[in-house]
Amino acid sequence: MNIANVLTTLRIVMVPFFAWFLLADQQQYGLWRWLAVAVFAAAVYTDKLDGDLARSRGLVTNFGKIADPIADKLLMGAGLVLLSWLGELWWWVTVVILVRELGVTALRFAVIKYGVIAASPGGKLKTVLQSAAIFLYLLPWSQTVPWVGTIALVVMLGAVAVTIYTGVDYVLAAARLRAAARKGGRA
Repeated sequence: MNIANVLTTLRIVMVPFFAWFLLADQQQYGLWRWLAVAVFAAAVYTDKLDGDLARSRGLVTNFGKIADPIADKLLMGAGLVLLSWLGELWWWVTVVILVRELGVTALRFAVIKYGVIAASPGGKLKTVLQSAAIFLYLLPWSQTVPWVGTIALVVMLGAVAVTIYTGVDYVLAAARLRAAARKGGRA
């Protein structure tokens, strides 16, 4: 265990607290909602911090390579599902994003024998847009101040577009990886 892995583990531990605070609010947009916002923001920050620390200090581990994406998917998935459950986000948005996330994860495991599909700049942009959109939706003002809700919607639609685009890009990258491995006799 190193500091980057501790932060990843902390992010996983934060997910149930985030969910509980959001559900405890029952759409009152009060203290519990603000606590959910704070925990979500802190969890998103630990994602950036653990990645920066791991790369700058040479703390990249097999645990981190597996746990970091799991932590991200748990946090984003919880945010999307709960916002849809509360009626604040269309279910189709949640389904599209979660299907893409699970599909890309399965795809990475399916082609691992041929090589690793690294995270693309588009994938990183997708994560930033999803995080920003969920954060904006979580803000109590997104339901009471029309322009905040509009900005949240625009950012979320951008996140969906980038999510779909990068999903297709990962499928193409997997196909290229597999074809190159077969051509080189690694099939």
